[in-house]
Amino acid sequence: MIPILIAFSAGAVTGYFSRQFLAQKQVESAEAKVKKIFTDTKNEAAEILLEAKNKAVKTLEDAKQEEAEKSRQIIRSEQRLDKKEETLDRKVEELEKQKVVLQNKGSQIMKIKGEVDTIKKEQIEKLEKIADTNKEEAKEIIINKAEEDNKEELTKRIKQLKEERADELKKRANEIIVQSIQKYSGSHTAETTTSTVSLPSDEMKGRVIGREGRNIKSLEHLTGVEIIIDDTPQTIMISGFDPIRRQVAKLSLEKLMSDGRIHPARIEEVVEEIKKDIVEKIREAGKIAISDVGIVEFNPKLVHLLGRLKFRTSYGQNVLIHSLEVAHLSASIASEVGADVTIAKKAGLLHDIGKAVDHEIQGTHIEIGRNILKKFGMSEDIIKAMQSHHEDYPFESTEAIIIKVADAISASRPGARKDTLENYLKRLKELEDIANEFEEVEKSYAIQAGREIRVLVTPDKIDDLGALKLSRKIADQIEESLNYPGEIKVHVIRETRAVEYAR
Repeated sequence: MIPILIAFSAGAVTGYFSRQFLAQKQVESAEAKVKKIFTDTKNEAAEILLEAKNKAVKTLEDAKQEEAEKSRQIIRSEQRLDKKEETLDRKVEELEKQKVVLQNKGSQIMKIKGEVDTIKKEQIEKLEKIADTNKEEAKEIIINKAEEDNKEELTKRIKQLKEERADELKKRANEIIVQSIQKYSGSHTAETTTSTVSLPSDEMKGRVIGREGRNIKSLEHLTGVEIIIDDTPQTIMISGFDPIRRQVAKLSLEKLMSDGRIHPARIEEVVEEIKKDIVEKIREAGKIAISDVGIVEFNPKLVHLLGRLKFRTSYGQNVLIHSLEVAHLSASIASEVGADVTIAKKAGLLHDIGKAVDHEIQGTHIEIGRNILKKFGMSEDIIKAMQSHHEDYPFESTEAIIIKVADAISASRPGARKDTLENYLKRLKELEDIANEFEEVEKSYAIQAGREIRVLVTPDKIDDLGALKLSRKIADQIEESLNYPGEIKVHVIRETRAVEYAR
């Protein structure tokens, strides 16, 4: 037993010392590794530091070289600036010298000019004293003398220049007008202050009149027109100044006859329905008009006023169709001559907008139209373009002249308008009266429906040059005194006859 204990103890001791020895070896091995790592790290740090120092030295050297280069550039720039300053200083000195020279020359010139003016004034005074007349009188005498001596040549030359220029302008104007008319062609309607309604039979007249005239009185009261029933077979005449009222009465009558129920209550109901339909038709007509011209963003109230022109006529010409014609013609002419097409188009469409309400508001249709366009915010360019088409206002733009021309084309083309016999004869008489006011005129004749006037002068009272001047005077007087569409051609005829008898 004891030996076993001794052996066990010896083994324990031996194991202990063996573990201690192994532990010591492990510690020594770890220390060695740590030392090696430390040594390696130290060496690597030394290498990095050395490399960083080398880079820093290189960077410093590069910076010094760059600084030296910049210094050299700055020096060169300063040298160039110094040279430029010297050059500018020399130029300033030269300019100052030239300025002084020019001032001296200017003073000399002004002095010489004053002396010349004084001499000129003295010479004129001497000449006026010698001639016993002043400068203006002498000028007038010379001009009159030159005109007298060269009267025949002047007359021929003026006529030649006028004919050449007139032919050229007429040719160009005709080209533009023909192109514009070709681009747009529209119809027109001629209406008066009456409308007619066809009846299915004469028995319907009695039903329209009603017992003791109640039906016809009710219709007249509600529509504001006069209904004329006479011996004309199967026809009723509606008379009234307002075309919208006439249209309401006409459509109401047609609907009542189609329905068959004709009595005051039904008449009132139908008239109200037709009035609403007419308002919608007016609005639709306005929309179609602006769509036809190609304009957008119009105030709805302005569109309604434009549609009312569908029921307005001027000398038998429908005003809405006339306005559309003027808009299309204006746009076409504007594009040909380089004017603003949009302004011309809008001004042409709206130039007669005042006629939509001129029977309700006091004033000319131009003034009413101006106020309407201002109220609805139309631009001043459009207002200036439309206000001159009757020359109530001066032409302030090319577009204004274009509107005047387009309005004249639409109004004066054959068949567009019709005058009453009374107005026709009155215009012819006024034309002849204007020509006859001049003492040189022997007699005058208005022809071509007032588009032309022929004036015969007394040959003993006027010469060829005077006849040329007289035609201009008569034309100016017509422009000042008369309102007319289109243009009036003035012919002054001077005829000298020599009569002798052979016996």
